[in-house]
Amino acid sequence: MRTDELEDSTRRRAMLGIAALALGACRRDPPPPPLPSGGPWKELSFAAPDEQRALVLVQPSPKPLPVLVALHGRGESGRGLDVGARAWRDDYHMDRIDGRLRAPPLVPGDLLDMARPERLARLNASLFADPYQGLVVVCPYTPDLRDRSANGAQGFARFVTDALLPRARAEASTISTRAATGIDGVSMGGRLALLVGLTHPETFGAVGALQPALRAEEAPTFAALARSAVDKHPIALRLVSSDGDPFLTAVRALSEELNKVGVAHELVVTPGPHDYAWNRGPGGAEMLLWHERVQRGLAPP
Repeated sequence: MRTDELEDSTRRRAMLGIAALALGACRRDPPPPPLPSGGPWKELSFAAPDEQRALVLVQPSPKPLPVLVALHGRGESGRGLDVGARAWRDDYHMDRIDGRLRAPPLVPGDLLDMARPERLARLNASLFADPYQGLVVVCPYTPDLRDRSANGAQGFARFVTDALLPRARAEASTISTRAATGIDGVSMGGRLALLVGLTHPETFGAVGALQPALRAEEAPTFAALARSAVDKHPIALRLVSSDGDPFLTAVRALSEELNKVGVAHELVVTPGPHDYAWNRGPGGAEMLLWHERVQRGLAPP
């Protein structure tokens, strides 16, 4: 083969390779399969202008249950509406920890060996004193907002309060009082749960955050939101972090600022890193049990 023919052949192969890469970059993953009928999860879709998805955990119950809005982290936000809506089920394994709370005692492996003995004992004491009855858990796709201020969160807050909660209550038997309505989330979702919950105390009686993505210098701002909220309505408020959480310093700073402005709250720090394993273990367990307790008017562990 002549030199010019060899160069033409090489260029053609290179162009074909670039085209193949471009095609691969444009190819989208197929949509996830529909949920099986008859299970505990219901899937909700919302048309424009919201264009949202949510999964709702609806366990059989002889009476109405409290409702919890649970927000996922940033890792799922860039993977599409369906992946985000299914994060607590598929990525954080909520079904498993919900089932374990229904069949105590919890053992260290249930929390993926990220529990101190004294904390595990308190969780089990609570479960034996008052059996866990569950929650209706509403898990929407959680957007990664450019504007991460309280004002920037209000569009998502409007969707949650005006569209998501009414639809979830129509799909499941829930207690409709604000005292029995909570919001929580992990990492980016924890930050957004604080912004939405504390700016809408007329809707949420319980507000929590798991490893919320905060900066220490933001602590006074969030504490001021909390002070304003509880001046309007009583709120049960809790922060949860872990000893390997990069946001632990900021979470402790927020707890200190809350103390300064006289806002009652709980702070729980567990073992563990900031990752999926923690969400599947102590993160999910702490969230479900705390909300189920306080939203039923029981003392939390």
